[in-house]
Parts: sequence; C-alpha cells; structure tokens
Amino acid sequence: MFKNFILFLTFLSVTIADENTEEIVDYGLTSDAITGPDLIWVMVCAALVMFMQAGFALLESGMTRTKNSVNVLMKNYTDMAFGALIFWCVGYGLMFGVNPSGYVGISGFMPSELPGGLNAHFIFQLVFASTAATIMSGSVAERAHYWTYIFCTIILTGIIYPISGSWVWSSDGWLAQMGFHDFAGSTVVHSVGAWSALAAIIILGPRLGRFGKKGEVRKIPGHNLSLVAIGGFILWFGWFGFNGGSTLSMSDDIGTVLVNTHIAAASGVAGAIIFRLLLKKPVLLVGSVNGGLGGLVAITAGCDALTVPFAIITGAIGGMIATIGGSLLEKFKLDDVVEAIPVHGFAGVWGTIAVGIFVDSVSFTTQIIGVAAIFAWAFGVCYIIYWIVNKIRPLRTDTVSEQRGLDYTEHYEQAYPEFVQGLHEEIKR
Repeated sequence: MFKNFILFLTFLSVTIADENTEEIVDYGLTSDAITGPDLIWVMVCAALVMFMQAGFALLESGMTRTKNSVNVLMKNYTDMAFGALIFWCVGYGLMFGVNPSGYVGISGFMPSELPGGLNAHFIFQLVFASTAATIMSGSVAERAHYWTYIFCTIILTGIIYPISGSWVWSSDGWLAQMGFHDFAGSTVVHSVGAWSALAAIIILGPRLGRFGKKGEVRKIPGHNLSLVAIGGFILWFGWFGFNGGSTLSMSDDIGTVLVNTHIAAASGVAGAIIFRLLLKKPVLLVGSVNGGLGGLVAITAGCDALTVPFAIITGAIGGMIATIGGSLLEKFKLDDVVEAIPVHGFAGVWGTIAVGIFVDSVSFTTQIIGVAAIFAWAFGVCYIIYWIVNKIRPLRTDTVSEQRGLDYTEHYEQAYPEFVQGLHEEIKR
C-alpha cells in the first residue's frame, strides 16, 4: 500500500507539476521579497532549523532503550525525507497558495520552479514542516511499526499541518483575519505535532510493562543521558534559527526575538528545577532538558512581542508545565516516551495564550479560539485517520517484536551489537 502511494505521488509530480508559481504564495510576499541580506539570514536560519532534526534524534534515542535506538534514529531521519517530498507535492500549496476561502490554499502544488526569494521562503517552511512531523516519533517510540509511522507522518506533513497553518500564516487565513498571534509556531507547529502524537498513543496503547495491572506506574528509563543532553543543546541552538528566521528579514526585530528566545529557555530550565525542589522531588537531567524545551516552545508564539520580564514568566511556566505534564498523562495511562506532548502541546498552548495575556494588542479570546480550533482539527482528524490506518495495517508491532526490540525486528541491525550477542541465533532457532 505504502509503495503504491509513493509511486502515485511520483507519477503526479511528473504529469501535473505546476510551472506557474509566480502567484502561489499568499503570505504577502512577491518574488523579490526576500533578497540580499534577508535572503542570507533566512537560508542560514533554515539550516539551523534543519539541524534541530539531529537534536530530536539524539534526545529521543537517548530516552529509549538500546534495543530501539536504530528505530528511533531511522524515524527521525526518514520522516524528514518523506516529509520534504510530500510538503513539496501538496503541503506548500495548501499552506501558502492563494486562499480565497480563508481555510486552505488552492494553488502552487508541485512547483517546478520558484522565482527569486521564494526559494528561501519555501525551504524555511519545509524544515518547519519536518519539525512538526518528528515530534510524534518520540511519543510513539518502542512499539510503533516503522512503515505505518512514516505513512502517518506523510499525512501530517502533507495535509494536517499545512491546512491549519494556512489559517494562521496565510494573510487571508480565517484566524489571521481575527488577529490570532503565533509568531513562530507554538501552536501552528509544536502543538499540531503534539496533538498528532496524542492521537497516536491513544490508539497504540502503552509499552509492555509501563503500567501494572493495579494501575501502578513503572518508569522505563532511557539508555543514554549524554545523548539527551547533547540533543537538548542542539535544539536550544537551533531555536535561534526557528524563531529568528521567522522574521523573514534581517531587521531590528531579530534582537528582541533572540533575547526572548534565550531568556525563556533559561527560565524554563530554572522553573522546572525550582518546581521539582518545591515538590521535594529529585532534580533530574531529563526533566531539566524538557523544562528548557518547554520554555522554548512557550516563547515561540510571542517572542516578537513580549518584553523580557514577560518572556521570563512565559518560559518559567512553560518549564513547569513540561515537568508536571508527564504525570498528568500517566494518570490516564498514556505512555509518551519522551514527554513530547507536555513539552510541545501543553507548553505550546500556554505560550500562545500568554500572548493574549501579556500583549495588549492581542485578544485573549482570539488566542483561546485559535488554540481550541487547531486542537480540534489536528487531534480529531489525526485520530480518525490513524484509527482507519490501524484497521488496515496495525500501528503497533507484535508482542515478540516489542520484547526483542525494533532495531532488529524492523531494521535487522542494532546500534549496540555487543549488548545483544546471541539474539540472532535465538531468532533463527
């Protein structure tokens, strides 16, 4: 099924590629809108955002067990690749094509050539789409089939994310017309990825042994905290491109955006640590890294508009939310391996609403409407699609494969072969 789907997309790209791309973008941009220093800035930031994929891969791999490391790395590496292709095919047009309805773009599919600075705009938006897709990989780790996961991320990157993105970042989007403010994607990117992950883990169920028969919570620690820390550093570094590049120009606003980004991340770490101390819980590396990421996600919506004191508050609360969010999921027996839903979903919601609280020119009510609408769209449609896919081909691997590890059963290799000597012989028997 999946291979036939890819062949179909290839056929379409050859036969109906749209060569008329002069009017595909409904972002208030023309073909010469991003030029000179602006062009250089946006392209450098696009590279930084792409490098965040390595951060996600390291962080998620470190939080999983050795027997699933290759599987997590493969998902991060290849969802970026397949996501790029589907975003070129349909995603960019749905998100930034001419949008007379306010709900979805209707032009610019499979562009064969982009004029002038629109190339910079396209590549920057493409790597954003990859970020939304890879958020889900950590949540569903250690029990999701590789190919069904890839198929689901194609749907997310090609349809779910672009359509809701058009509501906010298309100049004619219905939420944009209402004044909804999400500068770099606390809700548009991060929460959409998190709500997709929430739908997936509900259908998948928890990992074997994650919860006891009487409801007790059993922690399953990752195998390499060094990778987690390095991944966190890379993501923090890449966020300067994520938020800074969203200016789409080398303007004075960059200073405000980057200061707020960094200070909110620092506040997220501090907030997570202080919060755990107040609860008389140990200060953990994973919690500290996720606290920083929660601060970064939270500030992404308003990094262009908040003053530094409000950025500190936004980041600190984002870090706290990321810290307690995992416990909330556990109460409902939801198994999010890397706690991506609290970090990207819960903190993203807080950061978006915070703009309505701290910025006078932004309506609090509009922010609530936008957050609710995008949740209903992303979670609702993803749940329906994943449920259908699960009926056709199960999202979850079988019990034996999960016990042996997906590195071998899905990819026939191991990241740490010296730790699993004799596995091949056991399987052959």
